[in-house]
Amino acid sequence: MAFMAGLFTAHADNYAYLTFETTSGEKVSVEASSLTITFSGTTLNAGSQSFALSNLKKMYFSSADETTDIGTLTVADWNDVTEIYDLNGRKVAKDGLRKGIYVVRSKKGTYKIAVK
Repeated sequence: MAFMAGLFTAHADNYAYLTFETTSGEKVSVEASSLTITFSGTTLNAGSQSFALSNLKKMYFSSADETTDIGTLTVADWNDVTEIYDLNGRKVAKDGLRKGIYVVRSKKGTYKIAVK
């Protein structure tokens, strides 16, 4: 039994990242070494990243950074936007965008945009 415990410990050490997957399919990996996770109301904070608990699909340890490269949103794609969410997971209207970061879904894909 002690031999098996040693195997599990060595196996767990191979995971350098904790990856969070949101309900929109976006993945964000955070380095697991010295990672602090806290909860504030309905928000999970992991290092410098924050997630609305209602937006989290799953989290798991991974050996590589699995952060999703979301792509580039063009002006033409803006007409095909179907949904916009703020980083707290709240749906936002196109005409209601204020300064901040948003996740935008269009017919062609999912994008992260910054409104300045």
